[in-house]
Amino acid sequence: MYYVPDKFPTTVVGSYPKLGKAEDLIRQRKRGELGEDEFHVLVQESIQEVINDYLWAGVDILSDGEQSREDMVVYFAERLEGYVGGEWVRIFDNVYFRKPVVAGKIRYKSPMAIEDWVYASSISQGRPVKAILTGPYTMADWSFDLYYGDRRELVIELAKALRHEIEGFVKRGARYVQVDEPALSTRPFKDDVDIAKEAAKILFHGLDVKSIMHVCFGRIERILEYLLEIPVDQLDLEFKNSNFRLLPFLAEYGFNKELGYGVIDVHSLQVESINEVLSDIEKLMKTGILPPEKIYIDPDCGLKRLPREIARQKLRNMVEAAKKAREVW
Repeated sequence: MYYVPDKFPTTVVGSYPKLGKAEDLIRQRKRGELGEDEFHVLVQESIQEVINDYLWAGVDILSDGEQSREDMVVYFAERLEGYVGGEWVRIFDNVYFRKPVVAGKIRYKSPMAIEDWVYASSISQGRPVKAILTGPYTMADWSFDLYYGDRRELVIELAKALRHEIEGFVKRGARYVQVDEPALSTRPFKDDVDIAKEAAKILFHGLDVKSIMHVCFGRIERILEYLLEIPVDQLDLEFKNSNFRLLPFLAEYGFNKELGYGVIDVHSLQVESINEVLSDIEKLMKTGILPPEKIYIDPDCGLKRLPREIARQKLRNMVEAAKKAREVW
């Protein structure tokens, strides 16, 4: 049994560079050349490589690297009733995705990401694997809605469907469940956070699990006060890329949850040194906002856009810095 450190446990936000044949397998499945069951069996080789990298780096709480997921929204949309395929839409720079369309009532059909999590857990050498899924607010915001015509109604229906998936994770032993809600920072308004708050109650109420919400890259400071009202145990936030501008706001609003503290810039090819990460941890500790027992050390977001060797080394240095931090605080 692996014991997660009491202070400054290290983790990942979710995605990792596609390894092995993962990208080819995703394309084969989309062309109908692979069934869903066969696809998830074949992608296990890529998940194994991800877990090997995490273990080499020494990460405490792992993920499956999201090797099966072409995109964080499309993956789940393709597996929920009510969605149909959409057209290509530009996200930023040269990055596009096929924005899914809500054309009917949203319903849960069958497990979507559980099989990959189960496999990752079986090879993690006892380290917990975080179950991760895209949150209902982001699913709604990054879809074309041709059926409900009401943002709140769509988010709530998605939450009801995703609740089934979370229950499946918990039933199989998941100790950590994270929902990703990056869209919240792009719509920094109280009314929108209130919708996400209502959805989070549906997702997690009554479940014995560490509940986490990840939000990144946007005007998080404009909604932080309202995010603190969302019924989750932990908020996982981006700090490094924005030069830690959120820190004064944590103090201002009296941060009262666990914090996933982003200390690795996932948009930079430069590998943060151990001393650099340790210095960034010190920035938070100097504020006196939280004790080390409530601080989880991780990257700003998923690592999928980085070269593998850079992602590996960033994680390795992050882990070594967290070890040094445990000796200081």
